Amino acid sequence: MSEQWQNYQTLVVTRQENILQVVVDAPPINVMTARMFAELRELIGWLEDPGAEPHGVQVVIFKSADPDFFIAHFDVERLLNLPVEGEPQREATLSVFHTMCERLQQMPVVSIAQIEGRVGGGGSELAANMDMRFGVFGKTVVNQMEVPIGILPGGSGTQRLPHLLGRGRAMEVILGGVDIDAETAERWGYLNRLFSADAIDDAVMALARRIASFPSAAVASAKASINAAALPGDAGLIEESFLFQQLLRTATATEAMQAFLQAGGQTRAGELRVTELMTPAPTKAD
Repeated sequence: MSEQWQNYQTLVVTRQENILQVVVDAPPINVMTARMFAELRELIGWLEDPGAEPHGVQVVIFKSADPDFFIAHFDVERLLNLPVEGEPQREATLSVFHTMCERLQQMPVVSIAQIEGRVGGGGSELAANMDMRFGVFGKTVVNQMEVPIGILPGGSGTQRLPHLLGRGRAMEVILGGVDIDAETAERWGYLNRLFSADAIDDAVMALARRIASFPSAAVASAKASINAAALPGDAGLIEESFLFQQLLRTATATEAMQAFLQAGGQTRAGELRVTELMTPAPTKAD
């Protein structure tokens, strides 16, 4: 049973148990206005820092009410009105947009972008900071439109896209300002995979429900450990070892591993259907 979670002007947020669905709804083309930006910041801030009342959300799905546009790009009229007095400065702290993207990438909640139409500019940068991105055959289009209008992707695009696509392909996307079709975006690594328009809802929700059925501490720690892959030298491996040891000491892990063995894990018959064997996993609190 879904329930309306929050009253926003550009986002429709519903919750079904521990899955949050965020539908961008800002006609005519889902431009990221100051209002949408503020609402996204508030929502992501809440997910990243539940405070004294843990929210229990494990997965958040971002999608659009418009099948042709996920988020077109950041509001260019707003950019034209940004203050430009004085010399540009290298700030000591992150910008508010970069902070939002960092929170989205680092928060323990798993984020999924369901991109059924066009995504560009700041909308693409937002999606690039999500944990997974899925698209539609022949329909999803990615475009970084900043360089053609005299600027550059200033919301993390020049930093995130080289990691996702590789340097040369990021150069093509950013410097070329060209449309990247769905099939190319999947092949280059921007999209995890593609579905037909009538199958993507069920496919993304099925993955979200599967992830949300697993022990929350294991999901959050696995995401943190994957993020640590960007650390220099052996730091990521050291963090992985620490998080593994931490989970190994929880009652949830002990119960889940015992249940796995009791269900037929480590037997020939069981391992041939191991995905089915692990659905759903125990979800008792530590």
